Amino acid sequence: MSKNKKLRIIPLGGLGEVGKNMIAYEYGKNILIVDAGIMFPENDMLGIDYIIPDYQYLLDKVDRVVGIVITHGHEDHIGAIRHVIEDIPAPIYATPLTRGLIEGKLKRNKVLSKASLHTVEAGQSINLGAFKIEFFHVCHSIPDAVGLGITTPAGLIVHMSDFKFDHTPVDGWPTDFAKLAEFSNRGVDLLLSDSTNSERPGWTPSEMIIGPALDDVFESASGRIIIASFASLISRMQQVADAAARHKRKLAFVGRSMVDNAKIARRLGYLNIPEKIIVPIEQALNLDKRQVVLMCTGSQGEPSSIIGRLSTGTNRTFDLKPGDTVVLSSHPIPGNEESVSRAINSLIRRGANVIYDAIAPIHVSGHASQEEQKLLINILKPKNFIPIHGELRQLKRHAYLATQLGIPNENILVVENGQVIEFVSGKLKNGERIPGGYVFVDGQSIGDIDPGVMREREKLSQNGIFLVDLNVDKYSGRLLGEPEILTRGFLSPEDANELLPEVKKRIMDLVNGGGLDADKDIASAVKSFLYNETKRRPMVFVTLSKA
Repeated sequence: MSKNKKLRIIPLGGLGEVGKNMIAYEYGKNILIVDAGIMFPENDMLGIDYIIPDYQYLLDKVDRVVGIVITHGHEDHIGAIRHVIEDIPAPIYATPLTRGLIEGKLKRNKVLSKASLHTVEAGQSINLGAFKIEFFHVCHSIPDAVGLGITTPAGLIVHMSDFKFDHTPVDGWPTDFAKLAEFSNRGVDLLLSDSTNSERPGWTPSEMIIGPALDDVFESASGRIIIASFASLISRMQQVADAAARHKRKLAFVGRSMVDNAKIARRLGYLNIPEKIIVPIEQALNLDKRQVVLMCTGSQGEPSSIIGRLSTGTNRTFDLKPGDTVVLSSHPIPGNEESVSRAINSLIRRGANVIYDAIAPIHVSGHASQEEQKLLINILKPKNFIPIHGELRQLKRHAYLATQLGIPNENILVVENGQVIEFVSGKLKNGERIPGGYVFVDGQSIGDIDPGVMREREKLSQNGIFLVDLNVDKYSGRLLGEPEILTRGFLSPEDANELLPEVKKRIMDLVNGGGLDADKDIASAVKSFLYNETKRRPMVFVTLSKA
């Protein structure tokens, strides 16, 4: 192996943020893509459904992409696959459960026929161009997650995606420590590792602690139990099903993604739930309230989710009842804290007993905390290190932990999306910058919403809109009637009755007096008048037609 060859590492998502994970490895004419996830919109991203990576860099190199390797089936790793394969029809490699979840997603979006899917198992290896990829099992909050050993002409790279060192996982399948030790014996030239929990000291608790916590909830609940989680959190589905069986309740999955993922996981053997435990939602709603558990999405307080709609009383299938216990079995994703708190408060206001991770251990992270991150580095003994998957503060903290374990500062590189890294002769250095920002998905619109539009939406949400329609004589320039004014989100009806006649008079005086004849001049005058009167700045639009 010639270590003086150049490997380029292109972070397209997941570095400097939590979500939309996507990294490309480029060696010569070969490009390997690892993961293609989405990110949930932040509170100020109004109207946005989700965000995908900006993979513009790859669009003129499609014929060089040798494959897309997926580490596990969470949305922040597979959510953008349907968009990626539209532009980059490369073969996709995933473990059985991950492949099943991808197939379900592609089928729902009617693009399955465009995908070339291949199943790999933990313990197997494949060759894609200049890359040999070895798949090894890691614990995470979803079964069938893998890390990657990527052998390249530039050296051995270990890509440690989301992981934790859980010695008592729900599925009984711990992380493959033997493979990590084997990599260490070979010599790891570069480690890329998950930084999500780099600020948390100690060890991440085992998933097994959730069982007793669920038992406490089931024992104390006097009515229905509604449990919200991610649709891809298969291990949590198993724990809820086990608790339902222990407490003689029936379980109904609610919502298309939850129902579909449960079916896929059961068919592939990753969910072991007796047939007598599961009932359709229609049957569950007619059972005694002490005999039913409903499992649905919405643990992040998303307005369009079932929990979001229950919190506002707008869910169509069923509504909250007195005595219902709602369990939010997740931790808020950074940026979602406000929406989660709002949902909790609304659920409580509507009479539900709400259990969430701040008051009961009904969720544990699927990510390694500091001591696990240190253990990984001590096992692998990498020569170089790049922290991935986290906000900048988390990447920096992970880098600091690496220095504590003896990796020299000059062998550690902290970068954000779009900063190309070059790895040559065993050394890391920054390459050029490429686009690495947000691509907004809004309905059928993909990438058409730019930051300018987002700023306009924010201004509209803050101060409202003020529309003025004028009809003027094309010869004299005088108004042919009173201005028509439409305002939304700016004035209450009482204030409008008081202010609008003043605005109309001001516009008529200005136009008929010959002071203004252009719509932008009129808009500027209206903005000034409105600010002087209200100290607020709505978005003002003027339409001017001449007859």
